[in-house]
Amino acid sequence: MSVAFVKEESAETAAETLLPDRPISPHPNLVTEAGLKALELQLRQAREAFEAANGIEDVNEKRRQTAGPLRDLRYLAERVRSAQLVPPPASTDIVAFGGTVTFERDDGRVQTYRIVGEDEADPKAGSISYVSPVAKLLIGKAVGDVVSMNGQELEITAIG
Repeated sequence: MSVAFVKEESAETAAETLLPDRPISPHPNLVTEAGLKALELQLRQAREAFEAANGIEDVNEKRRQTAGPLRDLRYLAERVRSAQLVPPPASTDIVAFGGTVTFERDDGRVQTYRIVGEDEADPKAGSISYVSPVAKLLIGKAVGDVVSMNGQELEITAIG
């Protein structure tokens, strides 16, 4: 095997392993207790994946296999470090971080979401980030309040 071939392969492998960092949000990293536990679990899993990949003997394959977990480790370590645990809302009088809100749209659709941190938000599973446009409009409002978004009215029907 020629040295030129090895260098070319190493250069290609190096390019494959230079993954850009996952972007860190400029917003405060507010989390619920469940959100913090999920971040800590993801950090442990990324550490385990990195350690497993680090055991690969072939140096080029090791670089490829450690790139993703290493990037995730950097991101998750920062998110756990910067996490600001927010206790559950003390009351259900107003929409608040960690609480659940149900609202009805002009078209009759009724939606319910829990307002959570950015990393734990999953609209399909019923949770939205506190920095999402809908959450920003609803936080601080009470049952019966109506807010406007994109020309459509949302009426808060329940807070939990």
